[in-house]
Amino acid sequence: MSTDAPDVVAPGRHVWEFARTGGVDQVLLRHGQDIARIGELDRKLWVALACPVQGLEFDSRTLALIDTNDDVRIRPPELIAACEWVCRELRDPQLLIAGGDTLSADDIAEASALQAECRRILRIVGKDEGAALTLDDVTGRSELLASLRFNGDGVITPATAQDEAISAVIDDIIRTQDGVMDRSGTKGIQRAQAEAFFAQAHALMDWQAKAVSDDATMPLGEATLAAAAALDAVEAKVDDFFARCNVAAFDPQAVPALNPAAAAYDVLAGSAIDTHSPALAALPLAPVAPGRTLPMAGRVNPAWADALAKLRERAVAPLLGTALEAIDEGQWALLRERLAACRRWLASRPPTRLGNAADTPPERLQAWLAAEAAVLDLLARDEAEEAHNKRLVDLERLLRFKRDLYRLLRNFVSFEDFYARRGAIFQAGRLYLDGRSCDLVVRVADAKKHAMLAGLAKTCLAYCECTRGKDKMTIVAAFTAGDTDFLFVGRNGVFYDREGRDWDATITQMIENPTSVAQAFVAPYKKFIRLVEEQVAKRAAASEATAQASLSSVATTVATADKAVPPATAGQPAASPKLPGRIDVGTVAALGVAMGSISAVLVAMFTKFVDLGPWIPIALVGMVVAISGPSMLIAWIKLRQRSLGPILDASGWAINGRMKVSVRLGGSLSRMAKLPHGAKRVLKDPYADRSSGWLVGLGVLLVVGAATVWAWRSGWQEAHLPQPAQPAINAPAVGAPALTPNR
Repeated sequence: MSTDAPDVVAPGRHVWEFARTGGVDQVLLRHGQDIARIGELDRKLWVALACPVQGLEFDSRTLALIDTNDDVRIRPPELIAACEWVCRELRDPQLLIAGGDTLSADDIAEASALQAECRRILRIVGKDEGAALTLDDVTGRSELLASLRFNGDGVITPATAQDEAISAVIDDIIRTQDGVMDRSGTKGIQRAQAEAFFAQAHALMDWQAKAVSDDATMPLGEATLAAAAALDAVEAKVDDFFARCNVAAFDPQAVPALNPAAAAYDVLAGSAIDTHSPALAALPLAPVAPGRTLPMAGRVNPAWADALAKLRERAVAPLLGTALEAIDEGQWALLRERLAACRRWLASRPPTRLGNAADTPPERLQAWLAAEAAVLDLLARDEAEEAHNKRLVDLERLLRFKRDLYRLLRNFVSFEDFYARRGAIFQAGRLYLDGRSCDLVVRVADAKKHAMLAGLAKTCLAYCECTRGKDKMTIVAAFTAGDTDFLFVGRNGVFYDREGRDWDATITQMIENPTSVAQAFVAPYKKFIRLVEEQVAKRAAASEATAQASLSSVATTVATADKAVPPATAGQPAASPKLPGRIDVGTVAALGVAMGSISAVLVAMFTKFVDLGPWIPIALVGMVVAISGPSMLIAWIKLRQRSLGPILDASGWAINGRMKVSVRLGGSLSRMAKLPHGAKRVLKDPYADRSSGWLVGLGVLLVVGAATVWAWRSGWQEAHLPQPAQPAINAPAVGAPALTPNR
């Protein structure tokens, strides 16, 4: 059987197209069926498996509609569900490839409920049913809903009722049950709050019905409630007064202690007396004495005078039959007994949030319950609009998916937009710095954390802090072309975001990596020159310091020469100032020997080099390879490993492939400054450094000399000289046979 036969695609299986880009096979999405059947594509062939919702150059509302679990990340199941849903709702999935944020009712599948909703919205915004619905129409409809009487959010406000009595009841529900905000921004109520309010009203109504059916509970009718309230207000103080009087009757010596001491009045007299002050209210109702009655007026505590007057008016007079000036302990007990049933009934009042008995009289409860049906009907009418609101959200989702979903797939399932240089959703903008522009720029939340992983990208990265007024953000830019000699922390540039706004950018951190093999070729020589310059600078600084110290010493000696010289010690001559010494003959000889040795080594090296003869060019190439070869090899390896994956992984992506950044792609991501085509220089730089032509001449002379020596050593020069200029051939020795040409 032949093995060259083409593969047969099983019926019903989708045929995918791929392109090899960035070192991996990436799917090409060209047809609506590619999107409809994206769930059939092997996840191992997806470029990304997750991406963050924040920090992308993409519509945040669309991402929020795809992120159904609200974890601020997009994963394949959510993206597949979005593709399958939008393809079911559209008449033809090919509309996703066309894009755009407009949609007609005929573009929606006939089986979808959104088709009728689309026509309904078109009528509301004043368009013909055959016209195209735009995203602005849908979002504008959301604002219009907020101003409608019934907007479908399940919340009604006092203005919804359009009736003063019903509005007043809704106000009471808001006051007692804590209202919620309506879509219009006004406080209102939901069904749960209304039902709780009316349930509490019904409970109070049933509680009040028990008192009406029992005459013993309300001996004074509705006035019994006021009498019980007056009794409750002074009960504790009256009990305290009669208890003090009983103690005084038991032992008259306790009377002074049971009445307020003089010090208590001293405290009151020290400032303006307020009849409602706590210090005055704490005193007994009246002076304590054995067997004394409680006066209802007259010599009573001013803080309790009003409460006692109400007790006399509302309870004592109606229940005891006369307006007594004072009552004894027995009358007080009788008064409490006649109000006991009412007080027990009041204590059994069901707990509600509607206030006390005075706040909820029967007529008010009846008014509330009379409005119950109307309030619940308003809530039902508003809730009936909720179905339209849900379909309105689905219409917004459909329009946004039609506009944005295909682009998201080109930046998630594949990186087509990035490799086609159309601007990927993770590219934040363009950075201009050091005479070049960088297009591979990504937003970063934490530069230090990002750099720990991004360093594996084998790419030269510069982290920059960008500021624009009070706004700040951090980016990382990949330098993929040109040299990196002048990239350092503190260097300033300008960053342009995708909206064209300019930001001040300052390098705060660098990750150094080679940008090209050519840069790696000259890198060792640049490093050698820098090392030489540093060593020369150090030696010069050290010599300058030594010279300055010597000059300072000499200047000090000269300045103090006129001062008295200390007398010589016994047996020793007087000390004389030490002058700078001269270089002795031994030092000169040592320097001469050293220079001779160095010269001998250099001459020996040059002689060995000249002795190579025709191998001199190969030796030169070998020296260059020995110096630059390791650096170029390392750069070549790193450039082959240069990848986009770690940069995005550190930003919260889950990249499935290596996503190589080749040298050619890197050259397009970082562009060097070039003069425009056809531009001319009309002025020579007047401030250019002096010509170093003598160095070039010296170099050419050395090359010509080396070439001449090589030609002489190899005999190449003699072979190419004219015949008269060639040296004569020595004659044969005596006795040697003469050479004759063969005939």
